[in-house]
Amino acid sequence: MPFPALPAPLAAALAARGYTEPTPVQEAVLATETAGRDLLVSAQTGSGKTVAFGLAVAPQILDEEGRVGPPRVPLALVIAPTRELALQVQGELAWLYAGAGGRVVACVGGTDPRAERRQLDMGAHIVVGTPGRLRDHLERGNLELSGLRAAVLDEADEMLDMGFRDELEAILDVTPETRRTLLFSATIPREIAALAKRYQRDALRIAATGEGGAHRDIAYQAVLVGPRESERALVNVLRWHDTRAIVFCTTRAAVARVHGNLTERGFNAVALSGELTQAERNRALQALRDGRARICVATDVAARGIDLPDLGLVVHAELPRDMETLQHRSGRTGRAGRKGLAVLLVPAPRRRIA
Repeated sequence: MPFPALPAPLAAALAARGYTEPTPVQEAVLATETAGRDLLVSAQTGSGKTVAFGLAVAPQILDEEGRVGPPRVPLALVIAPTRELALQVQGELAWLYAGAGGRVVACVGGTDPRAERRQLDMGAHIVVGTPGRLRDHLERGNLELSGLRAAVLDEADEMLDMGFRDELEAILDVTPETRRTLLFSATIPREIAALAKRYQRDALRIAATGEGGAHRDIAYQAVLVGPRESERALVNVLRWHDTRAIVFCTTRAAVARVHGNLTERGFNAVALSGELTQAERNRALQALRDGRARICVATDVAARGIDLPDLGLVVHAELPRDMETLQHRSGRTGRAGRKGLAVLLVPAPRRRIA
């Protein structure tokens, strides 16, 4: 089905990007019954949720003619768990609101806070940021949220897993109680439900992509490997599929070992784990984006916020701890309507567990 009636600048922006019909999450948040309500949305990675909440908050940002006034204090705030995800969200909202005259400013770690302060001083309609940097700007008086009309928490479960509860509460506590609050999360564990209860009013619950189910655009394969054969099996899988891939490990030490083994065998690979500086992480991600590297070896935490639209393969070199982790890892592929493949390397003694 086509998009419902939208403000002309947003409809034109979608058409220019080739959007002809909404994804399930976009259709759900634009339904008639969601108008003006707080939303608690479970949506998987790659489901089109950035455009979804960008469209959902339009009534709080645009006037009757589909335009925005001069940028002053922010009208909408989007909080994301990582620098990479926040910058991706900023980019998406920037093209979506460009025709309406919208100004979108990012506030993230690893960048010059003085430059961000100057951007905020120039005014913004939408601010996108990570919890720590947003809290820092608040405490320094650089960010004014008294006029906020909408707040979006993107990948809220990831933010709580990363220990950002205090920052989220510090930010939301100083926003107007009249704001509209949209909370997006791949899963809705008890902690997310508690956060929603505290900061949302009669929120409408939306399960846009089948909470607890596998992503329908991802095929899963299990490869049974014998003792001490996992390294060879991984190499064979990567050579057979010959596509851009993320290889997941559970520890930093495993990432270092697997990355070393792959580079010795001629793979153009980068490693992402918690001990990297932001500059090192940026260089690794840039190598992936410009094609100098085709394989990323990462831990679950280090991979948060990575968005590689043409990623064709996810390999679980070490098995995830639970089904939610499996789905979140695998959701790095099969995005935006593309097909993806997730391969699990299953040690023979654990075949009954997998």
